[in-house]
Amino acid sequence: MTDVNPGDRTVEELEQDVQTVEDTGALDEILTSEEEGEDRKTAKEVIQARIDELESQTEGGDATEDTETEGEYEETAADVEDPDEGAETASESEASDSDAGADEEDEEEDDGLTHPTADKKHVRALEDGVYRDMWVYCETQGGELLDVSKEMLGKARELMDEYENEYGGDERVVAVLVGDDMRGLAEECIALGADVAVYHDDERLKRFRHKPYTEIVADMARAEADWKEYDKPRYFLFPATNNGRDLSAQVQGELDSGLASDCSGLSITNELISNPVKTGTPGEKVEFERILHMKRPDFSGFEYSTILCIDNPNREFHPQGCSVIPGSFDAMEADPGREGEIVSYDIDTPDDWYRVEVAEWDTLDTGVDLTGREVVVAIGRGIGDDPTEGIELALDLVDAFDDADLGLSRGVVTASYNVEGHVEQYVSEERQIGETGQIVQPPLYIAAGISGAIQHKVGMDESETIISINTDTDADIRDFTDYFIEGDLFEVLPRLTDAVEAGELGAVVAEDDD
Repeated sequence: MTDVNPGDRTVEELEQDVQTVEDTGALDEILTSEEEGEDRKTAKEVIQARIDELESQTEGGDATEDTETEGEYEETAADVEDPDEGAETASESEASDSDAGADEEDEEEDDGLTHPTADKKHVRALEDGVYRDMWVYCETQGGELLDVSKEMLGKARELMDEYENEYGGDERVVAVLVGDDMRGLAEECIALGADVAVYHDDERLKRFRHKPYTEIVADMARAEADWKEYDKPRYFLFPATNNGRDLSAQVQGELDSGLASDCSGLSITNELISNPVKTGTPGEKVEFERILHMKRPDFSGFEYSTILCIDNPNREFHPQGCSVIPGSFDAMEADPGREGEIVSYDIDTPDDWYRVEVAEWDTLDTGVDLTGREVVVAIGRGIGDDPTEGIELALDLVDAFDDADLGLSRGVVTASYNVEGHVEQYVSEERQIGETGQIVQPPLYIAAGISGAIQHKVGMDESETIISINTDTDADIRDFTDYFIEGDLFEVLPRLTDAVEAGELGAVVAEDDD
C-alpha cells in the first residue's frame, strides 16, 4: 500500500513521488485511483512509465538488491534543514554493472549525473519563507554608476511607492553594489531613490569578475542580517548590459529562481490565473498577488510578451527577477538630503575565486551616445543596393541639423555590408538602436529604410516626432510613425537635406505625407 494520493498532487509532484515507490502493485493502485479521479492523461503516463521502469529492471529475474537505490532523488531545498548551505544529503545511485562479466572491482562509480536535472526540476520554496523588498543591482564603470543603474533605481522607487499604497508593508528599494571604493556610490544610490544601499569593497573587484560577483551578490540575498529580516528579496532588477546579463542569470540560478531578460516595461499587480498547472485544480481560478509583470519584445520580433514568475502550487520561486534594457525608464532627480541606510557587507572570498588574473586590457573610446541628441537619423537595410552611398546621404542629412547624429538598425550592424572610405567608421554596434542597442527619445527621429521590427521600435518609439521613409507602404514602422514618406531613401534623403538647409523641412513633409 502507499499513501500517495494522486488527487492531491500536480503532475510534477506526482512524478517525483512515484519515483520513490518500488512496488508495482502499489503503483497499480495509484494508477487506478487516478483513473477514478481526475483521470489526467499526463498523470497516467507518469505512473505507467514508473511501472514499466520497474518491470524492465526485474525482467528475467536479474534484479538485485542494488536496484532499490535506483530512481532516488536528492532532497529538495525544502527538505534541507539549512537551505542556504545548499547541502546535498541524499545517497547516490549505485554504479551500473550492466557490462556482462564485469568484476565488482572494475565497476564504474556513479558520476552523479544519473538524474542530471531532477533536483533542480523539483526545487521547492523555503518552508515558511519570507520575501520582501525590491533589490536593484547597480552596475558601475570607472568609479561611476551607469545610467541604467540610475534608471532602474528611479523605476524601483516608483514601483515600491505604488506597492505601499496598494499592499502596505513598508517594503524598500535596496541598491546592491560590488567593486572597489563603493561607499560614495552607495550614498549616491540613496539620493537616487534607494532606502538601503548594501555594498562590498575589494580592490580585486575593480573590474567585473564572474565568480566573485555572483557569489557575493547571491550571499547578500540569502544572508541573515539585522538590516534584512527575511529569506530572499521579493523582486530583483539587473541591467541588460553584457555584465548585467551574465550576473543576472547566475545570481537568479543561485537563488533557485528564474529570469525575464531584456525587459522594457514593469508593473506590479494581482493576476487571476486558471491554468491547472499553476492552480493545482482544473477549472479553478486563483488570484496570485503582488506579481511583477515584466514586459519585453518576444522572439518573433513583432509583438510584446509579458512574463510572470508564477510557479506551481506549493512552490514559490523568489526573487521574481529581470534584466532591464538601458534607456527604458527615467532616473529620478537626485536628492542629496534624502536619508537611507548604508550597509558595508563583509564576506570571506576564497583565493580560488580569483584564479584568473587580468594583466592588461585595452580601453575603448567613450563611444557614441545618441540619447542627448535633438535629431537622430537612423538607416536600415534599405541602403542594401549601395550601402556606402546610403550612409553618405544619411550623414549629409545629419550635418544639415545643428544637433544630430547617425543611428543604425540591427539589420545594418549584422549585415556585413561592404562599405568604402570614411563611412566605414560609422558602421559599428555602438550606433545600434533598439532592444540590444541604445534607446533614444529625441524631438525628431528620421528612419530611412527601416521596416520597424519590435526590437527596433523599443529603441525609438518614445521620440516626439517620427518620420519614416520606406518603399513598402505596409512596413510595420508606418503604424507608429507621425509622417510616413513612401519613396526610395536614395531619392528622399537628398530632398530632406536640401529642405533642412533651406529651413523648409515642414513643407517637404507636408508635401510627401499621405
